[in-house]
Amino acid sequence: MAQKLYSNKMINRGGREGEVHSPDGKLDLQITSPGKGGTNPEELFAAGYASCFNSALEVVLKEAQIDGDHFISAEVTLYSQGPADFHIGVELTGHIEGVSEEEQQHLLESADKVCPYSKAIRGNVEVELTVDDGLKY
Repeated sequence: MAQKLYSNKMINRGGREGEVHSPDGKLDLQITSPGKGGTNPEELFAAGYASCFNSALEVVLKEAQIDGDHFISAEVTLYSQGPADFHIGVELTGHIEGVSEEEQQHLLESADKVCPYSKAIRGNVEVELTVDDGLKY
């Protein structure tokens, strides 16, 4: 049986033209459609996925005894195939200092197997994993 490590709750009012907050008050954001000045669900998903994936990469790097700086960029794109038919796609780009491009790709693919976000969306969202040797924070 899985051990529950953490649970989180967010409350939204108004959808894409509203607000979202955590009951504990740590997060309180205006939500808008893309390009209208506030943040949007795709930005929040990208932030969460990049952070989660980079943590999964840390697990993989520790196991491989690799101690290089590493960065992950998540680009989330919203697609429409009609008035009520939307889906997202994700491009995850990573860089690991001091590791060949081929090994970086292998490590990113290993992290994809560990990351809870990747597991949650596998088979439902197209995710592209690429290496960018110029990626910096």
